[in-house]
Amino acid sequence: MDVFNTSVLGNSIVQWLITIGIAIAVVALLFLAKRFFLFRLKRLVARTSTDLDDMLVGLLERVRLLFMIGIGLYVASHWLAMSAAMQRSLDHLMFAVVLIQVGMWGNAIILYAIRKTTKLEEYNDASTQTTLSVLRFLSRLLLWSVLLLLILDNLGVDITALIASVGIGGIAVALAAQNILGDLFASLSIAIDKPFIIGDFIIIDDFRGTIEKIGMRTTHIRSLSGELIVFSNTDLLRSRVRNFKRMSERRIVFTLDVEYGTPYDDVVAIPDMVREIIEREEMTRFDRGHFLSFAASSLLFEFVYYVLSAEYKDYMDVQQRINLAVYQAFEQRGIAFAFPTRTVHLVTEGRKE
Repeated sequence: MDVFNTSVLGNSIVQWLITIGIAIAVVALLFLAKRFFLFRLKRLVARTSTDLDDMLVGLLERVRLLFMIGIGLYVASHWLAMSAAMQRSLDHLMFAVVLIQVGMWGNAIILYAIRKTTKLEEYNDASTQTTLSVLRFLSRLLLWSVLLLLILDNLGVDITALIASVGIGGIAVALAAQNILGDLFASLSIAIDKPFIIGDFIIIDDFRGTIEKIGMRTTHIRSLSGELIVFSNTDLLRSRVRNFKRMSERRIVFTLDVEYGTPYDDVVAIPDMVREIIEREEMTRFDRGHFLSFAASSLLFEFVYYVLSAEYKDYMDVQQRINLAVYQAFEQRGIAFAFPTRTVHLVTEGRKE
């Protein structure tokens, strides 16, 4: 039939139909191959403990339909008669499609590498999400910048001049936004070193509170009184941070003031009495207790013990129970606590007649 011999863009209708059929067949074959290998790999993943096969599954899942269509059209285009200009355009288009797919795979590999490097096994906690978000953002920015330059270079753009102009502009932007960039790099340092994570109780200079958010530029701390304190990440790294959440136990030092005139036997019994009270607590480890010194208004005793928990509430609960037990023991034995006193002697001179 003459209709099928009609020429469209230098090719007959029959050639176009054959080309479309080949393209559809290639896409369908690639799609079925993806489903088959995904099915086999997922069964393999269920029987292994390594996470390398998980990465392979992730890479295969990221094979986009656009990539398969691009391959199908490129393969089928060889059955068409095309001019050199059309062939070059098709090559450029295919190169861009391949690089986009490479970018998808690169994202998966970057995420896998970050997880392995930082040795993070759980991905749901807030600290891990903060770390991954910072590293992932910078890695993706670098990856897609390189891919964009490769695409532009393939299209014939002089990327040398482009890189030079971008470099000069980058220096100007860096000078204008050095504080912002400093906070961004400080955020990256926090994400890698992890001096604190969300939920930690920290003290910075005269401020103390719990970490609520670690952002790209600032860190939010909720103080004990309830107000929100916002620190720039740069200032935070320059400060001396005391992280109480990283403690495995708390060392407690406290003193008791006993009044002068307390019987000798009671003075001797006080260290053992307080030690027994502390050792009755399950979450404590007694260190020492001594009659320390003769103070200005009291007999001074010093005791040291450890609370086997980093939680502030546990520390306060244990300290309260010990204080109440000491008060009760002193009351039962008739030992009085001392308080600052001063004795004043009044001398009255006799009147002369």
